[in-house]
Amino acid sequence: MKKIGLVLLIIGIIGLIFFGIEASQNSESFSVVGVDVAVSKADWTPVIVSGVVTVIGAVLMIFSKKR
Repeated sequence: MKKIGLVLLIIGIIGLIFFGIEASQNSESFSVVGVDVAVSKADWTPVIVSGVVTVIGAVLMIFSKKR
């Protein structure tokens, strides 16, 4: 279980980095009366899924029994 947790943790972190950069590049910002307003056209679902996978991997690593 510890190896599965490590794999999930690594995949989740890579997904967070990749999809996070992609999502941040798909957002635009403009200024209205001196206030910057950000408009996001990005799909945040892959970022959320990657975060969940990362958390599951971390939990599996922490709570797996040592052999």
